[in-house]
Amino acid sequence: MADVQPTQPQPVEGTTAAQPSPRTLHPFRAWLREALETVLPALITVLAINLLLAQPRVVHGQSMEPNLHERQRVIVDLVSYRLRAPDYGEIVILDVQDRTGPPLIKRVIGLPGDTVEIRNGAVYVNERQLTEPYLDQLTAGACGPVLVPEEHVFVLGDNRCCSNDSRYFGTVPFDSILGRAWLSYWPPEQIGVLR
Repeated sequence: MADVQPTQPQPVEGTTAAQPSPRTLHPFRAWLREALETVLPALITVLAINLLLAQPRVVHGQSMEPNLHERQRVIVDLVSYRLRAPDYGEIVILDVQDRTGPPLIKRVIGLPGDTVEIRNGAVYVNERQLTEPYLDQLTAGACGPVLVPEEHVFVLGDNRCCSNDSRYFGTVPFDSILGRAWLSYWPPEQIGVLR
């Protein structure tokens, strides 16, 4: 009885033999390539957003109660203040000179050229009492009048009785502002845009 050998299919004249795909030759390499093609752009995007556009930050302390709480997490916009100056009422992250510890989070009260004064439980900007619907307390004590210099802001915490702010360290130069806190993302019940 003769041995039967399997025959290789012969290409039809004018065609080439089908080549096995790289995926069948090297399944791990094909999987790795696909993973890199998917993961690498996503990783680059996340890094670019975190380093250039926005950063997550944790709130430390109680100086922004009742609006922001200890350990609450917020997204900080790193781009806005490269394009424009801070505005009234915005919540900013500050790296105050000659101060150790994590950056501070405060609210912008006064802009360059403004005169800020605290008296009779209220804040006055350019002799007009400031309306502050985000507060649940009066602003005790007295301060000022303080003239805000060019390229500076006057900031206060929302929890006025427990806040280290411009009443104590003075006005803050624009270049000490790291960014604008604009979105709360943790805990889930506090998700939302910061006003």
